[in-house]
Amino acid sequence: MAATASYSHGLRFDAGRPCLDLVATVGARFSEEPVERLDTPERLRDWLLGAGVVPPGTPLGSVDASWLGRFRAARDLLHRVVHAEVDGRAAEPDLERVNALAAAAPPAVRAVRTEDGTLVRAVAAPFDCGALVGQICRDAVELLTDPTTRGQLRQCQGETCSLVYLDMSRGHRRRWCSSEVCGNRERVARHRRRHG
Repeated sequence: MAATASYSHGLRFDAGRPCLDLVATVGARFSEEPVERLDTPERLRDWLLGAGVVPPGTPLGSVDASWLGRFRAARDLLHRVVHAEVDGRAAEPDLERVNALAAAAPPAVRAVRTEDGTLVRAVAAPFDCGALVGQICRDAVELLTDPTTRGQLRQCQGETCSLVYLDMSRGHRRRWCSSEVCGNRERVARHRRRHG
């Protein structure tokens, strides 16, 4: 489930893990006007491919409004659990729900040879929404139970940003989810304060 550090249609894939990238599908959550990035089934399809949850070329025609609702519910659940852990609080009922979702059987994958001889991942059989939600929740369980990785969790210091990301920078001094997004906003605001 390797995510790319790029942006696709406003979707973000720079938090360091698919579960955190799902949480990032709501922008400016702490502002008066949060930004919903999973607003259509098509956007969910884009997110599933962009986050590496499914291999490129996976048929996603079954993704519909019901999937969208389930992924948004999982996203909000993960937001509460991750933020509680970062803040040093326990969120036991939510954590139990994450564990229950993580118990779903994952989609089976297989290696397929392309025309040029390269091996690529492909989905072995049809899967359902619960399998993919479970895969994301298992990613969160792995993240939260690995002391090294969990120690890299950081809350973005952007004023209205709610993103939690993995700080894998040298020295672990990263302050923002993205230097291009929140970091740039902070630099512009600092410049205006000095020269305003």
